[in-house]
Amino acid sequence: MATVNATEAILKEAVESDGIVLVDFWAEWCGPCKAFAPIFEKVSEKHEDITFAKVNTDQEQRLAAGFQIQSIPTLMLFRDGVLLFRQPGLLPENALEDVIQQARDLDMDEVRKKIAEHEAEEGAPS
Repeated sequence: MATVNATEAILKEAVESDGIVLVDFWAEWCGPCKAFAPIFEKVSEKHEDITFAKVNTDQEQRLAAGFQIQSIPTLMLFRDGVLLFRQPGLLPENALEDVIQQARDLDMDEVRKKIAEHEAEEGAPS
């Protein structure tokens, strides 16, 4: 699957849906972003079941602010609506493939259980 240019509406729908969504926050003037773009595109062509979205932080400033993007490129990976990975900086192809494989291997029921336990601990009175 080729990458899609994401607006706020497109990204919200993708991130909240089932499956894996990789989001590349970038800008035209960013050298590392330009270096990462062909890697992101190449990997997207190998994984047709994954949504690969690109967010131009200059054009989608409100969206970038909502995701608290402070440096670019920043890569985020969501699976079944859960943020699993967030990292600023350029990733080499093998590292990106590794992140994808780790996301595929996760037991999402276990992940949701741990999130619920953590949230319960956070909300418990001290």
